[in-house]
Amino acid sequence: MDLRPIPDQSRAAADDADGPRDDDARGAADAAALTVYYDGACPLCTREIGLYRRQRGAESVRWVDASACDPEALGTGLERSSALARLHARRADGTLVDGVRAFAAMWRALPAWSVLGRVAEVAPVRHGLDVAYVVFLRVRRLWRRAPSALPAALVADLRTDHAGETGAVRIYRGVLAVSRDAAVRAFAERHLQTESRHLREIEAVLPAAQRSRLLPAWRAAGWLTGALPALFGARAVHATIEAVETFVDRHYAEQIERIDALDPAGADASLQSVRGLLDACRRDEVGHRDEAAEAFARAGRDAGPLLRLWARTVGAGSMAAVAVCRRV
Repeated sequence: MDLRPIPDQSRAAADDADGPRDDDARGAADAAALTVYYDGACPLCTREIGLYRRQRGAESVRWVDASACDPEALGTGLERSSALARLHARRADGTLVDGVRAFAAMWRALPAWSVLGRVAEVAPVRHGLDVAYVVFLRVRRLWRRAPSALPAALVADLRTDHAGETGAVRIYRGVLAVSRDAAVRAFAERHLQTESRHLREIEAVLPAAQRSRLLPAWRAAGWLTGALPALFGARAVHATIEAVETFVDRHYAEQIERIDALDPAGADASLQSVRGLLDACRRDEVGHRDEAAEAFARAGRDAGPLLRLWARTVGAGSMAAVAVCRRV
């Protein structure tokens, strides 16, 4: 006689009726996962994806930055160039969709956005969104930053340098637009030539897509920084230039130190080329600072409280502009 216990058929049936066990549930969750491929080199795209990743349900989605991932992470049938050109998503069954269909799949995976995802799949709505998405992709070229061979932190530094040299050119143009003092004008014209050369040299290593998107603001701020003190005479101009160049000297020195930390042996040719450029620019700026300080000292008077306040404001403004330029 077989004395082994008889399986509890009723319990097994109840288990089947109640749904999958934990192991089965985990497998179902894995099977339901969606992979989204986005362009991490596009600032606006990154912010939008960041919004979705903070939503409930985002933990079930696999997020892949197509601009920085290994080729294997893109999976079968997806080239990096295609992934960077349009949003793509891979469904659990391996189906690859792009554009509005990819957005719809992503939205449907997020409970708070699921209604929008269903609406976006309706043919007339999808066609309209497709047109809008194509327009967006054309405009996106204006601010998308192409991948750089240089470290991201150094690219951010160069973006601040480009904005700073753009502002410096405008400072001297502002001085020349207002001042009628022959000595001040000669001072401004000499330095304008140097700053213009710096700007060209930095533009040669920093692609247009990597430059600050606030250049019109930096041009306006630079012009005012030169024109306003020029209204009050040579001493104000020289005090302004000394304040600006004191900050720029420190700013370039910090960047050079960061490159030395990245490449202590000096073996990376691209880093050392940028280091040489920054060091040459720094030496020029130190010369500008010293020339302005000497010209101010020859006037034989100390700076008054208003001029000292203005100089501190210029320094603080330069620091704030650098902080913004690192990101925008």
